[in-house]
Amino acid sequence: MENLKETINKFAHFNIVDTVIIIILSIIVYRLVNKIFVKGFKNKIDKKISKKNQTYIKLINSVVKYAFIGFTTLVILQTNGINVSSILAGVGIIGVVIGLAIQDALKDIIRGFAILSDDYFSVGDYVTYNGNTGKIIQLGLNSTKIEDLTGNVTTVANRKIEEVTTVSGLVVINVPLSYELKVKEYEKVMNEIVKEVSKNDNTKNVRYLGVNNFNDSSIDHLLVFDSTPENKYNARRDALGTILKILEKNNIEIPYNQLDIHNK
Repeated sequence: MENLKETINKFAHFNIVDTVIIIILSIIVYRLVNKIFVKGFKNKIDKKISKKNQTYIKLINSVVKYAFIGFTTLVILQTNGINVSSILAGVGIIGVVIGLAIQDALKDIIRGFAILSDDYFSVGDYVTYNGNTGKIIQLGLNSTKIEDLTGNVTTVANRKIEEVTTVSGLVVINVPLSYELKVKEYEKVMNEIVKEVSKNDNTKNVRYLGVNNFNDSSIDHLLVFDSTPENKYNARRDALGTILKILEKNNIEIPYNQLDIHNK
């Protein structure tokens, strides 16, 4: 009890000047380290370093930041006459309580390292979370930030990584054609679609894979092609526009559901 009172009294007589100087020096050193190890690689990150290495750099920067905060706190306590060793030695029970309180945060940190080691995704990858698609813009110790196609940023706790799905560049389109078309007719128009869609930007390896489904009033013909995750939605829209033009050119109407009513 006396030790506790002594510690509280020392906190009450903090040396403000020394404390401020330590904080300022810590900030200066942190910014210098950050500039050397992160900012110095800025040009290389964009051109030469892989997306996974970019993620490592951002994560290391996050670790260094928290390490500086912890180290600065210990130095401030020691400078103001507080025995840091005795404090650290007496935090056994408190550590258990805190550990239980921050177990979710610890899970996030562990998951953050698992994301890298298991290569779940990297900064710059496109993913889907809660039905929204976006790009990974930051991977930290406890959370991942995703920027969607409208510019909104979502922060996801790393322990929820199973809910995040990596987006591929594959585009799949079902082209509905009438039952009235003969085999030669729909093969001809699909081959023309493949040829024209291949000319679009951000589109490659276009192929027609055949009949995909029999609907009530149409037959789905499967068209697939490769793009990049960031361009696949624009590529899909361009492809749909090309398909409409070709169908119109060949006087082919897109079938729609019809309802027949019979009167007695």
